[in-house]
Amino acid sequence: MIDLIMKDILGTPAILVGLFALIGLIAQRRNIADVISGTLKTVMGFVILNAGATVLVQSLGQFSSMFNEAFAVDGVIPNNEAIVALAQASFGTETAMIMLFGMVVNIILARFTPFKYIFLTGHHTMFMACMIAVILTTGGIEGTSMVIIGSIILGSLMVLSPAMLQPFTRKVTGSDDFAVGHFGSIGYLVSAGVGKLVGKGSKSTEEIKVPKSLGFLRDTSVSVSLTMVILFFIVAGFAGPGFIESELSDGQNFLVFAFMQGLVFAAGVYIILAGVRMLLGEIVPAFKGFADKVVPNAKPALDCPAIFPFAGNAVIIGFLTSFIAGLASMFFLPLFGLKVIVPGLVPHFFTGAAAGVFGNATGGRRGAIFGSAANGVMISFLPALLLPVLGSLGFEGTTFGDADFGMVGIVLGNIMNLIDSSVVAVGVIFAILAGLFLLGWKTKANTNKQEDAA
Repeated sequence: MIDLIMKDILGTPAILVGLFALIGLIAQRRNIADVISGTLKTVMGFVILNAGATVLVQSLGQFSSMFNEAFAVDGVIPNNEAIVALAQASFGTETAMIMLFGMVVNIILARFTPFKYIFLTGHHTMFMACMIAVILTTGGIEGTSMVIIGSIILGSLMVLSPAMLQPFTRKVTGSDDFAVGHFGSIGYLVSAGVGKLVGKGSKSTEEIKVPKSLGFLRDTSVSVSLTMVILFFIVAGFAGPGFIESELSDGQNFLVFAFMQGLVFAAGVYIILAGVRMLLGEIVPAFKGFADKVVPNAKPALDCPAIFPFAGNAVIIGFLTSFIAGLASMFFLPLFGLKVIVPGLVPHFFTGAAAGVFGNATGGRRGAIFGSAANGVMISFLPALLLPVLGSLGFEGTTFGDADFGMVGIVLGNIMNLIDSSVVAVGVIFAILAGLFLLGWKTKANTNKQEDAA
């Protein structure tokens, strides 16, 4: 029964989000038809979003295989799912317990602090819970103590992450209806900051003027298709027909295969955007009922693709620029004595695209380019720095990919390694969390004053 609840229900993001929608609709005393319709559409929106992500991952997996063959790169490809799968054999129960009670801590903090955010990205919650369990073990913290401390750390991150981004999320969406709940937030925050520094006077990516003859490029699906088909053709040319036709395409002509994979990628993006539209159309009004009853004025913190429809051009610019920055970083990592991190298309697409949207919101085109480039460098160097922290447990073959995992893992791991006493280590961790909350409280108060003055 515990496995059913923890892994199959709470561990399934679509069901988790659907439960919140169900509770919200019931709390609003909607009729049975609205409750069923709203709940199913919310779950379906998430399923559609995940289906799009699956299509994307399939296409990007083919691209990565071609890329590795073309350029003979030997290194570590960050993959959240892979490292969590490795860790589950030893830390499955701890991960599940930290995830469950971390969600409870999230709701408590949202109820009694100014940080009114409910983190709804279930798979990222699970990934972070797993990493926290692994690193706390290296400091000799186990059993009940691990679950309590890990839950407090996770729950705190689940409110602090969307809170620190919210001023910029409002600039992206033009409203305060939802937040971004994704553990790539440090990269997005840096991107927004870089955008503010370099983007003065720069026009938005969405104002790019396209000649009438190229008007068809205004259609996001068409522009994404062309961009990715060109990329696939280039890499296919370097990989060669022999490898592609024997290893990947099952005999299909390598250029036809590249063309179709570019279109598969574009189809994945289209599916994701459709899922996001359906999800937001149901979860926001349904969530209001839950928030009003349990956490007044709370906001749902949703996965990063929720902001993609607000700046379609920035999504493409952000992805490409982040990936190029990741490629450049490969040549610098060995100079610092670090393992080569091969840029994975999945983290660079999702976090790079989101970074591009945030950079565009604060600094237009220059913000999107330089902000997403900064994200690309971060998700190359942070995973490399995180590897030694996880290496003592035998997870050297892969590592976590997104910025928050790297930053949190490095800080936690070094606290555990530098301080012999686990009691002192715990004290330092709680002192850091208390400082972050106090800083957030002060920032929140200053923001409210500025909004009142405006």
